[in-house]
Amino acid sequence: MLVVHVFVHVKPKRIEAFKAATIENARNSLKEPGIAGFDCLQQKEDPARFVLVEVYRTADDPARHKETAHYQKWRDSVADMMAEPRTSIKYSNVFPDENGWD
Repeated sequence: MLVVHVFVHVKPKRIEAFKAATIENARNSLKEPGIAGFDCLQQKEDPARFVLVEVYRTADDPARHKETAHYQKWRDSVADMMAEPRTSIKYSNVFPDENGWD
């Protein structure tokens, strides 16, 4: 399994639009067989900062995800909403193991 944390800093006036676009992307992403989880978290102290937690079943699944129409729509629609380029960090899961995900 591969867990990716994507850090996003959104322009303050675009927060609600970013949330709507990201929720739509997350809902569609969860329908992909290679995605075990997709969370969108908003920082309490700075509501313009988000973390997307993407849980992939294999190391090949992020590339498949990026080929989907819903991801490409999200990527293009949120590009001008970001205050700076998004960054990410990749992790291996420790707990739960692969059987602990739906």
